[in-house]
Amino acid sequence: MAELQKKVKTAELFDCQTPYLKELFDNAEYPWEMLPKIKAHILALIEQGMEGYTLLKEGVLIGKDVKIAPTATIEGPTVIGSRTEIRPGAYIRGSVITGEGCVIGNSSELKNCVLLNTVQVPHYNYVGDSVLGNYAHMGAGSICSNLKSDGKNIVVHGDVEYETGLRKIGGILGDHADIGCGCVLNPGTVIGKNTSVYPLNALRGVFPEGCIVKKIDDVVKRR
Repeated sequence: MAELQKKVKTAELFDCQTPYLKELFDNAEYPWEMLPKIKAHILALIEQGMEGYTLLKEGVLIGKDVKIAPTATIEGPTVIGSRTEIRPGAYIRGSVITGEGCVIGNSSELKNCVLLNTVQVPHYNYVGDSVLGNYAHMGAGSICSNLKSDGKNIVVHGDVEYETGLRKIGGILGDHADIGCGCVLNPGTVIGKNTSVYPLNALRGVFPEGCIVKKIDDVVKRR
């Protein structure tokens, strides 16, 4: 993996074409810089209103053709993009904003995170303090762990060490990243664009784009 560049900048990981998310992405050199700004960004969108979006309840704004199961729980402030499906038992804890056409699945829990378009977190996933790119997918039972056991600030381990100044960072998934079932992304893990991860991995660090991650120390270029 040494010869493969570990990209961590926002512009290297994401192609954000979602108008109401562009400000967040354009003003963050590194994706974790968005995390403290998510709540305020959502509150501003709710206050000014969004064309085609309606208030489901106080603090929760939803787009057209959103499907919400009766047993799902949504707390504000939250913005749910058009054509998104929220399945039974999903728990959205607030400060969550999604693009269009996403799937938030049964018994999945989300808090303080950004999902771009067509993201799927469909089965028993935890996504906290995370940024998931277009078409990112998390297999059943995979989670974004967002807090170190010692409670110290998170360092992103790339080609250099990035001192984030944040105690909570989950997973950063580039566009089209695919995480296998039962994986744990330890705090501050970055998965590059078009990279797939085999099931049952516990990962830490930065993984290049266009790769297959078989194990933490077995990463091959996608052919």
